[in-house]
Amino acid sequence: MFSRSASRSVVSALRSAQMPTRRYASAFASSTVTSTFNGKKGADGNYLVTLIPGDGIGPEIAESVKKIFAAAKAPISWEEVDVTPILKDGKTVIPDRAIESVKKNTVALKGPLATPIGKGHVSLNLTLRRTFSLFANVRPCVSIQGFKTPYDNVNTVLIRENTEGEYSGIEHEIVDGVVQSIKLITYEASERVARYAFHYASENGRNKVTAVHKANIMKMSDGMFLTACRAVAKDYPNIAYDEDLLDRVCLRIAQDPSPYADRVMVMPNLYGDILSDLSAGLIGGLGLTPSGNIGKDASIFEAVHGSAPDIEGKGLANPTALLLSSLMMLRHMGLNEFADKIEKAALTTIAEGKAITRDLGGKAGTKEYTDAILAKLAKL
Repeated sequence: MFSRSASRSVVSALRSAQMPTRRYASAFASSTVTSTFNGKKGADGNYLVTLIPGDGIGPEIAESVKKIFAAAKAPISWEEVDVTPILKDGKTVIPDRAIESVKKNTVALKGPLATPIGKGHVSLNLTLRRTFSLFANVRPCVSIQGFKTPYDNVNTVLIRENTEGEYSGIEHEIVDGVVQSIKLITYEASERVARYAFHYASENGRNKVTAVHKANIMKMSDGMFLTACRAVAKDYPNIAYDEDLLDRVCLRIAQDPSPYADRVMVMPNLYGDILSDLSAGLIGGLGLTPSGNIGKDASIFEAVHGSAPDIEGKGLANPTALLLSSLMMLRHMGLNEFADKIEKAALTTIAEGKAITRDLGGKAGTKEYTDAILAKLAKL
C-alpha cells in the first residue's frame, strides 16, 4: 500500500506543479504559434538542412531521399550529423554538434532511431523533442489513390502534444512492488498545442478542430487540456470546435474515417501516439505515413516507423515515409513546387504497383523503387 508520507509528498509535488498554471492562460496568445523557417540560401543557392540518417535502415532510406531531391533539383544541401548520445556532466545528452546544426538550420530530416527496451535507456526521440522544444507532432494520413487498402477515403490530420502527459518520464517506486507513473499536464503546453491546431486548420482549409480526451475519467488533467482548447477556440470564430472521447473516436474512425476529413484532431501525448498509428493502419501502415515535429525555434521531420534491423543492409527498405516527411519539410520551407513535383512522381509509382517494395505488396528493393521515382521525375 502507499505510505502516507509518500502520498503526501506526491500530492505536494503535484500542487506545486499546478500552482503556476493560471498565469500561463494567455502566454501564447500574442506569440508566434509555429516556427517560421528563417533559413537563408548559401553561396551555392541552396538551403542547408540538418540530416539525421538514424539507425538500422535509416542511412539507406536517407540516401534514397537525397537522390530524389537531387533529381528534382530541390535547392537543399545536407548537413549530416550523428545524434548517438554521449555522457556530459553525468547526463546522457545529444552531441553539441548535432544541437548546434539543428539550431542553426532550424529544420532537420530524421530517419528512425532505435532505443533499447529496458531499464535505464532514454528514448532518443523524446530527448530530441525536449532538446528543441518540439511541442506539436503533426501526423497527416491520406489514402494513396491506386494503392488498395480496406479504406480509400482516409484524410485525417492528428496533432499531438509532444512534450508531457504520460511521456513526461516521471516514474518512481513508492514501495517494493508499487510503481507510480505521473501524467503531467500543464495549461501552458495545452494552450500552445491547441493554438497550433487551430492555426493549422485555418491555414489548411479544415473547418473544424476536435479535442480528443478522457476527461470523463481524468477530470483534472484532461479537464485542464480541454479548458485550454476551449479558450483558444474563442480566438478562431471561423473554425468550429468540438470534443470527443478517445475510445469513441478510435471506434468511429475504424468504422468510417470519412467524417474526419474536414477537421484537425488535437490531443495529449499518449492519445496521439495511439490514434496516429491507428490512422496509419487505415492507409497501409507506418511505411506510408509522414510526420513533422514543430517547435518555435526549430522543426524536425521524421519517419515514424522502426529502424528494422532485420532488413538492414539488404536493400529492401521502403523510403516512402521519410520521403513524404521530407515533402512536409519542403512545404514548411515554402518550397511547394519541388514538394508537389516529387509527390506526384512518388505517388504515381506507388499507384502503378510495378516497382514497389515488399511491405507494400511488391517485389522491388530500395534501389528499384527509388529508380522508378527518378524515372518519373525525369519526365515531369
